[in-house]
Amino acid sequence: MIVAERSAAYLPVGSAWSGLLPEAQGWVPGQDVFGETASALAGAGVATHAWVVVDHVDGFDGPHVVNAYGDVYPWALCPANESVLEYAVGLAAVVAERPDIAGVEFEAAGWYGFDHLNQHDKVAGIPLSEDEQFLFSLCFCPACCAAYREAGVNAAQLRSAVRARLDATFEGRVGAVFDADLGDAVAAMRGRVADRLREAMVREVRSQRSDPGFAVSFHATPRPRVSLANTGLDMATLPSGTSGVVVNCWKGSAEPVAASVGHGVDVYAGLLGIRGMGGDPDGLARVIGDVRAAGAAGVRIYHAGLAGADDLTAIGKALADA
Repeated sequence: MIVAERSAAYLPVGSAWSGLLPEAQGWVPGQDVFGETASALAGAGVATHAWVVVDHVDGFDGPHVVNAYGDVYPWALCPANESVLEYAVGLAAVVAERPDIAGVEFEAAGWYGFDHLNQHDKVAGIPLSEDEQFLFSLCFCPACCAAYREAGVNAAQLRSAVRARLDATFEGRVGAVFDADLGDAVAAMRGRVADRLREAMVREVRSQRSDPGFAVSFHATPRPRVSLANTGLDMATLPSGTSGVVVNCWKGSAEPVAASVGHGVDVYAGLLGIRGMGGDPDGLARVIGDVRAAGAAGVRIYHAGLAGADDLTAIGKALADA
């Protein structure tokens, strides 16, 4: 059994970037585990895409999201901070220089929030709606408060409004409706911050890998206020140089694909393929057919590294049948 103790790099970071970068992993033997894996895949005729997790971290010192109650989310870096922007661009630089990859996919490249904490969180007692998740994911660190001011939003009043709305939910009361104009102004500010991050990352990758055949994709959700690993974004604002997005279709629905097509980039459906996590590998062929009919250019199946022999056989058959 392998226990990954913190966020880490599975490849040498070298000198591609002078800023903050993840420490090397120490739980799998080898100096360049990524390179060894890419070499093995190449030997089997399979191209490698680097999967890079950006603002979702564990055991990582950096400017984190701070909610309206002053609680720090140590699993979420705040992209409004310049150091986080530099960190994200540094990740892009290190990965882009690899000669053994055919593309890169960025997860959590934008706002990451309250949801998806860790394996021991105890927060399921009070279910939150998507709007409440948005409010509970808003950041009030100094950089975000400055960004609110620049957007014409009073950060203190926003914090009070967020807490009043969430307090009602926590106390089992029906709270006042959150001001729609205020929500729109906050969402617009956060959209600009996240767009800046993604634009800088794509620009760095394309400065090294200008070949349009080199894929640059984001794990995304076509709902801008969502703060998950598949980051919420406006498909119309994807930076130039982006080649695709991966949308979460773990529930077997093709709707996320249908909501994402038509913006000049490839859309890939992320599917859950192992029984131990609730997937149905025997039903994958049907779902693959559905997402392809909705416009998906391909699929990403999570996660061969966790699958047993039976699941791998079923996944292989589903791909062959599709």
